Amino acid sequence: MANANGARRVVVTGMGVVTPIGLNVPDFWASMQEGKCGVTALEGFPLEDLKIRIAAQIKDFDPKQRLRHFQRDKLVMHADRYSWFAAASADEAVKQSGLEFPIANPYRSACIIGSGAGGLVTFENSYRSLFIENKRATHPLTLLRIIGSSASAHVGIEFGIKGPTFATCSACSTATHAIALGVDYIRNNVVDVAIVGASESVINYGTMKAWQALHVLSPEGCFPFAKKRNGTVLGEGAGTLVIESLEHAQARGANILAEIVGYGMSSDAKDMVNPDIEGPNEAMRRALDDAKLAPSDIQYLNAHGTATTINDANETNAIKAVFGNHAKNLAISSTKSMTGHPLGAGGGIEAATCVKVVNENWVPPTIGLDDPDPDCDLDYIPNVGRNLDVTYAMSNSFAFGGLNAVLIFGPAPN
Repeated sequence: MANANGARRVVVTGMGVVTPIGLNVPDFWASMQEGKCGVTALEGFPLEDLKIRIAAQIKDFDPKQRLRHFQRDKLVMHADRYSWFAAASADEAVKQSGLEFPIANPYRSACIIGSGAGGLVTFENSYRSLFIENKRATHPLTLLRIIGSSASAHVGIEFGIKGPTFATCSACSTATHAIALGVDYIRNNVVDVAIVGASESVINYGTMKAWQALHVLSPEGCFPFAKKRNGTVLGEGAGTLVIESLEHAQARGANILAEIVGYGMSSDAKDMVNPDIEGPNEAMRRALDDAKLAPSDIQYLNAHGTATTINDANETNAIKAVFGNHAKNLAISSTKSMTGHPLGAGGGIEAATCVKVVNENWVPPTIGLDDPDPDCDLDYIPNVGRNLDVTYAMSNSFAFGGLNAVLIFGPAPN
């Protein structure tokens, strides 16, 4: 099945997540319905002189339990934490899709799983061993653990994917870019199936110091669009989708969850830190044009919503510019209020959120939004989610460097 321009349609048949509020999609969704906050006091490593002592950490994740059935990938148990999260989320997505891997022609499959930072936990532990504990060598798998494409390689090996397999890296837009590339490969008949998303695990002393130096972390919590917001909160996790061409999914009788109807990408090309309105505007407009939808066709928007003063106001103004009068009718939320900011993995987790929204007709809240900033005056679904008929949902990812990516999800084709 192809669009009017001859490009094949792309559908979602599986999804998986690992997050601070749920280690799989059902638990994650239940936590969102409860308005659960994953931000807690830092633990698991020396805090020393850190001033910021909160984060949205994943706890009780046991790779030996979660990945014990992996057969083809013999080294995944010895991988970095970010690769564990990627492998677990991909495994959940593959199981839901019902696909048998390797597929009949493994060169017609792709694995694009990105990471903004790669194996930073391994970096830190190795440097501590060398420079503080004065050890003579690091673990023999250190190099493999730190590489930013390791997660995609681990997943590709386990599922026998022999087509395009690599990582994307675009800071907080990483997962969204990975998903868009997978869509493009399927539309243009490069592959029939793709495992796409991103994973991130960067919460350690060195990373906290680096973010602390940039003065964008809150010591209190993640409160997008609220007057009290004073910075973001680092999170970790993974979000992965299994996507297929519509004809491939229908031929095997797959349970189709949603269709990816459009994507848009842009770059501000202006500043490494401070966002611009033009770039986000263009990414949203391009996504709408690609989907052949009017702004009024979107019912729900999952905002980038990082809870920094500049970003939230900038995104609000960008939404107003693109959606015009319809902006005040949009249901918008920042689920980072619950998950923290999982950096490159954010777009993958939020893509799964949008698929659930389209399926469940329920939209998650922005928690902690008791007193909105007057400059953020749209409907950000404060504190409690609501039932809402949603046909099309948009997901925004806007990254450091002005790297913007937007996806639009629609219902499963009849």
